[in-house]
Amino acid sequence: MSTPLRHRRTLRPLLLVAALAIASTTAGAAASTAGANTSSTTATVCETEWGSLAKKRAPYTGKQITDVRAGRHQCFDRLVIDLNGAGPGRPGFHVKYAARVTRDGSGTTVRLRGRAQLRLIVKAPAYDDSGDPTYRPANRRELVDVAGYRTFRQVAWAGTHEGQTTIGLGVRARLPMRVFVLNDPDGGHRVIVDVAHEWS
Repeated sequence: MSTPLRHRRTLRPLLLVAALAIASTTAGAAASTAGANTSSTTATVCETEWGSLAKKRAPYTGKQITDVRAGRHQCFDRLVIDLNGAGPGRPGFHVKYAARVTRDGSGTTVRLRGRAQLRLIVKAPAYDDSGDPTYRPANRRELVDVAGYRTFRQVAWAGTHEGQTTIGLGVRARLPMRVFVLNDPDGGHRVIVDVAHEWS
């Protein structure tokens, strides 16, 4: 059955209004989605006002180093030194930018890639009470693969001697860094060294 002419003339404006309403709703949804995407991709502001002076904590511990590992974060690269729960106390450390890093005992230079280098002394051994190693790096010059990291250039072993362990960390430049200790549920600890990508 054909629609009378006057009805068709009445329907056309109504259909036009409905179409405009749908278009407006769709555009609003698209704008809302675009806004959500923009918000989710906004760069995080990196607050890395840690300075580049030496960081230290005094005490020694009988707990032993068992691993060295690294990770990449949005604002910094992170080095983690794991210690077991075999002894009392929390580990101390002395971390500083140095003209050179030397091997414990021999004093020979540990050559590191990068325009600056950090000497990490963890006040804990990497051997047990019998003198047996608790950490055996496969490659003393490359403890961790840091290829592609923004700030780290090399992590190298410098020895463990008289209850403390030294690690050399080559970095892109002298950048802000922080050091702290975290507790593990098993009684062990992690010494964390973060080096920022940029000065904030």
